[in-house]
Amino acid sequence: MLDILYRDDFLVAINKPSGLLVHRSNIDRHETRFAVQLLRDQIGQRVYPMHRLDKGTSGLLLFALDADSARRVAAQFVRGEVQKRYLAVVRGWPAETGVIDHPLSRRFDDYGRKLGAERPAMALPAVTGYRRLDCFELPEAVDRYPTSRYALLSLSPRTGRQHQLRRHMKHIAHPIIGDATWGKGIHNRFFQQRFDCQRLLLAATQIDLLHPRDGSPLSIAAAPDESFAGVIGALGLAAETSAATDATASCVAATASGAGITGAPLKHMVGSGSECRS
Repeated sequence: MLDILYRDDFLVAINKPSGLLVHRSNIDRHETRFAVQLLRDQIGQRVYPMHRLDKGTSGLLLFALDADSARRVAAQFVRGEVQKRYLAVVRGWPAETGVIDHPLSRRFDDYGRKLGAERPAMALPAVTGYRRLDCFELPEAVDRYPTSRYALLSLSPRTGRQHQLRRHMKHIAHPIIGDATWGKGIHNRFFQQRFDCQRLLLAATQIDLLHPRDGSPLSIAAAPDESFAGVIGALGLAAETSAATDATASCVAATASGAGITGAPLKHMVGSGSECRS
């Protein structure tokens, strides 16, 4: 059963697990389970997906329950009126806040087929805002440095380009952990072995829009699912990201065993400040 976060006569939102496709795609032709069909069968009526999440991304996925509501919400997306927020664990320590303004071209068509040289796509404006919520350092050499740094970010896409968040984080050299396409394999494998992380560490956590019935503000939130929250917990990151946002930079010595980690201690940096930089 899908976890339904919100439902009325016009909209329904679910907490999509990582590994579930939104709909059929040529990228994964062997897949037989899709969010659209599962939700339709679960609630017994047709649903209209209002946006997409990559297969590996978990979290909030919004559907309309009728064609008119779908049209009204889609118009808000086109006008840039819908706001979405995501959580991501990335390699390195990005700046405290930032805006990534980097045009992106479409890589795949609507059926998941890769666009070749005979069908070139024009690069379109793409903008992502980010805020660093937490950062930490492991005293071991995963890559070429003697220690390994990672951070928890809040990401706010201001446009909706294909794979935008994953590609933008690669563009600023802070790829999302678990990203097999735009990430870094050595760090992905480290998280698999050290934290039993078998997924992309990207989760959709909030959407703000106007209700299609009467135009009233509607905000829907989703907590990170167990697989995402488990990694955050193991890393000793802040459970309440809102509290972390307002925290002053500090170093916390956390024993690895206390965080459910074997090996060397974890150096944990909370919030922002000069001590927590890339």
